[in-house]
Amino acid sequence: MTTSTQIILAATPTGAVSEANFAHSEITLPELADGEFLVSVKYVSIDPTIRGWIAYDTYLPKIPEGDVIRSLGAGEVIQTNNDAYPIGSRVTGMTNWQSRVIMTNAFRIPDGVTYEDALSVMGMTGLTAWYGMLEIGKPQAGETVVVSGAAGAVGSLAGQVAKIRGARVVGLAGTPEKCDWITNDLGFDACINYRAQSVPKALRETCPDGIDIYFDNVGGEILNDVLGQISDRARIVMCGAISGYDSADLPPGPANLVNVIPRRATLQGFIVLDHFDRAAESATEMAGWMAEGKLISKVDITDGLDNAPAALMALFTGGNTGKSLVRL
Repeated sequence: MTTSTQIILAATPTGAVSEANFAHSEITLPELADGEFLVSVKYVSIDPTIRGWIAYDTYLPKIPEGDVIRSLGAGEVIQTNNDAYPIGSRVTGMTNWQSRVIMTNAFRIPDGVTYEDALSVMGMTGLTAWYGMLEIGKPQAGETVVVSGAAGAVGSLAGQVAKIRGARVVGLAGTPEKCDWITNDLGFDACINYRAQSVPKALRETCPDGIDIYFDNVGGEILNDVLGQISDRARIVMCGAISGYDSADLPPGPANLVNVIPRRATLQGFIVLDHFDRAAESATEMAGWMAEGKLISKVDITDGLDNAPAALMALFTGGNTGKSLVRL
């Protein structure tokens, strides 16, 4: 008999997410059917999109109350009825917040790639940054790129990708320590502390010729501030809107959206699930840049499945730097 410890949705949040929205459960897993394999989960991914999944239908259905929390994860195959996934294989996939999971398919982690990198720079996080910046933003040498959430999982990588393409990159973050890391370690040209500075004023100072590309991870007031200072034919990459995820009310629409018209700008959203066909290409290029010392990937690890809800809540208070993972 095999059991799995889970964290389930106890109550749908109506405001800020809290520990009360989650509960612990233990289930007994069935015997493996043909084509199935059992994974011992080693890491689970903590992503802002989980906040949407526990509250309402998005691009995936809402998680019902009483069900395990949906998330990506990584682990090792410990039993198998599938020749493509022998015992000892390391895989990533939708493991959810649980200690063991039965799967029928997953991505095999190549030899030499750590679990941490498989769930960050060489996984969906890296693909999101790579695709959003290169295929939608299309940075050119000498252009000015602004990235919000620049100390986060996707933003920190997206800004570095733009730098590799020769752009001038300005990040936004919420503490002096994060801004120092963004400029000194990641190589951004400037960083604005949105909690301590006037964002419109700081954007005018750091982007005197306007903003050619905005990679948006936060939405809200900062999106409005940037829209007021975009250049002709600017590209606004709508990746996330974390500033409004943990609120019961939708933020007001950006008043400066009208500036998209005279600037002939493009504003495009995207979902990484639509672009899995580019995953191998993204991982190969990102790994090459890391090997050349052009790209840094940082993970923020919390130990213990019990602490997954706290790690999720920390995303909305700026408590993480880089990719947030929980190690089981």
